[in-house]
Amino acid sequence: MSVQPSIRKQSADAAQIVLNTIRHPVVMIGPDGHITFANADAEDFFKSSAVILARNTLDHFVPFGSPLLTLVDQVRERRAPVNEYRVDISSPRIGMDKIVDIYVAPVVEMPGSVVVMLQERSMAEKIDRQMTHRGAARSVTGLAAMLAHEIKNPLSGIRGAAQLLESVVPDEDRQLTRLITEETDRIVSLVDRMEIFSDERPIERYPVNIHVVLDRVKAIARNGFASRIRIVEEYDPSLPPVFANRDQLVQVFLNLVKNAAEAIGNDPGGEIKLSTAFRPGIRLSVPGTSDRVSLPLEFCVQDNGSGVAEDILPILFDPFITTKQNGSGLGLALVAKIVGEHGGIIECESSPRGTTFRILMPAWKEGSLPLGYDPDGGFGR
Repeated sequence: MSVQPSIRKQSADAAQIVLNTIRHPVVMIGPDGHITFANADAEDFFKSSAVILARNTLDHFVPFGSPLLTLVDQVRERRAPVNEYRVDISSPRIGMDKIVDIYVAPVVEMPGSVVVMLQERSMAEKIDRQMTHRGAARSVTGLAAMLAHEIKNPLSGIRGAAQLLESVVPDEDRQLTRLITEETDRIVSLVDRMEIFSDERPIERYPVNIHVVLDRVKAIARNGFASRIRIVEEYDPSLPPVFANRDQLVQVFLNLVKNAAEAIGNDPGGEIKLSTAFRPGIRLSVPGTSDRVSLPLEFCVQDNGSGVAEDILPILFDPFITTKQNGSGLGLALVAKIVGEHGGIIECESSPRGTTFRILMPAWKEGSLPLGYDPDGGFGR
């Protein structure tokens, strides 16, 4: 009995697993233009199963005259890989706004066949968007400092005068004085929330177990605003500590989980998923230095609510952007500020079937503890 076929089968199975692990659409195109292989992400991207893809040629899924078809032909002729960036392959079949980076390479062992990998968004675009969020947060910083000085002091006088009036006006008018007091308190509360943006003190960071943070957030949510919503966990138990401030991380995930609960509303099938994963390979340059910071830790908050409106999505983390009737629009702006100050990136992906907030952050390394930190007690705690 020969073992060679068994070895080949194991090798093919391993290749299939590896290609399905890659988080980008990958397809192989045969000499006749038919799609001979598609990984799991390619099935999602083209909105068709591998069986359906195999029955059709590539031009069945992309627009007539698409640059992707030209690149495939070019690679076949030259037998050399080609890259093309920011190519629009949108079509009614696969969806609009499909701007991708394309990587095409020949399969040497199979003449005439080529492999195509598509990347929907570059990390550079994510970083640019994150810089916009940070700039918006800085603009709120100056506004917060002005409001604290110019508004809170007069409001204290208004509130005091309303309380004095309440003791001398007839009973039927006391409702008006109480209204003045309550609305004054509401404005002061809003200004207090904005003052958080003007806090420029260095963050006390240390190794934090993200799963302890998420467990605390989950306990708060289950005993309050998300008591009727199913919360599931998908954790990587081998994850290293994140280099962060524990209390600020609790605030970040509490805001995200609360947003998820509000998006679900009273839907009896509502579900929030908290997940953690290790994603090596994402590195950012530090401005002004030759250093590169790795962001291997990925934390996600996912819900199956109604999703975020398409016109709101690009400005979701800007201050005062909200779809809630009584919302201030500061919650997600604060989340973006905290994540940015930790050297991380936050992104939102949404559809009518749900929303995912994804945070990428640096891991703790030996020697990165700040002066005065006690591993057992923190900073003098």
